[in-house]
Amino acid sequence: MIEKREIVDYFREYERIHVKGIERELQVPVDSDFIVSIIGPRRAGKTYYLISLRDKLKDAIYLNFEDSRLYEATYKDIRSILRLYIENYGREPKYLLLDEIQNVPNWEIAVRELHDLRKYRIFITGSSSKLLSKEIATQLRGRTLRFYLYPFSFREYLEMMQVSYDNLTIDDEAKLKNLLKEYLEFGGFPDVVKSNYKINILREYSDLILFRDFVERHKIKNIEVARAIHNFVLQNFGREISIMRVYNRLKSSNMRVSKDSVYSYISKLEDTMFFHFLKRYSEKVHMRESWPKKIYLCDTGLAKVVKYHADFGRAMENVVFLELMRRRNKEPLIDIYYYSYKGGEVDFMVREGERVKELIQVTNASNKEEIEERETKSLEKICKSFNCYKKTVITWDYESSGNIQYIPMWKWLLRN
Repeated sequence: MIEKREIVDYFREYERIHVKGIERELQVPVDSDFIVSIIGPRRAGKTYYLISLRDKLKDAIYLNFEDSRLYEATYKDIRSILRLYIENYGREPKYLLLDEIQNVPNWEIAVRELHDLRKYRIFITGSSSKLLSKEIATQLRGRTLRFYLYPFSFREYLEMMQVSYDNLTIDDEAKLKNLLKEYLEFGGFPDVVKSNYKINILREYSDLILFRDFVERHKIKNIEVARAIHNFVLQNFGREISIMRVYNRLKSSNMRVSKDSVYSYISKLEDTMFFHFLKRYSEKVHMRESWPKKIYLCDTGLAKVVKYHADFGRAMENVVFLELMRRRNKEPLIDIYYYSYKGGEVDFMVREGERVKELIQVTNASNKEEIEERETKSLEKICKSFNCYKKTVITWDYESSGNIQYIPMWKWLLRN
């Protein structure tokens, strides 16, 4: 049961909160007849994004369901909170900004009812991909537009660091590459970028994933197995893994666990939005859903918690994956896979419907001689098989155009 006095106190406190900083690249429609859902991991900036959106709009109410005064709200309380707002401010809000909505049990019932009134423009955020998608797929089907918000892109990172990337000299390029190394190593979580205590914050985030979004949310009882799987996934980002491989690793550490439990735990870990499991492409749909899959992190800085030395090759690949995921906000029809066959692999296959739009390889090579022949052979072979004409190799410091485009990573990230 919500307390009227506490809700009024919440309104007054959040009136005074305004955000300062860079404007995020994510653009969402503000006058859509659809519910706008923004999904992303914790600490990526969803709250900042909604408050900055509130500041731009007139007659907007922002409700943060992580706040202790709203944390125990039920779906029926949402209507009561709106009435309290009208009572205190003498006007009805036009925009409803509902932050971390998954904390409200059966939230989708209230959101659907409010949307059906056609009185409000509704924005919701959440840090649980499967929880939100489940409700959206059932109760809210046909009513939503979905967008993803990740930690800073490299462009946003440079803006935060107040570094321009226009009209660059050779010395400017060298400085950009140095900043890119730091970005690859420590990632783009906004609070990490701004802090001198990067490792401390990243360790806190790692614990937040493990205990709050993994163990507590899913009521996991075997903490030892949960921690082992969590650490294994962090250590093996950018690599292909299978359920059997994880299971065997746990068994070799004398942990009692079944293969079904391993599958369930990994599925729940993906739900946190801190981890992504990229599917291997197959023309058979059921094969795409099967394992093995490749692990990618929502931010490369998380790997710093379990790795003393940065693996820039895998970090580069991870950052490219995240940039392709951001691209889906503007191009919702694209799907991303990796492709492997006997003798070779392509890091990323970008498909749009039935068409293969682009094939991408990522390498930390600095010159032509360092680029492994098998990488370019894989591109050529797969391109012929799928009738794809755009082939890209993202390098550290080599550039060339032709049948295959070779482009330095910093340029690709700033152009993309």
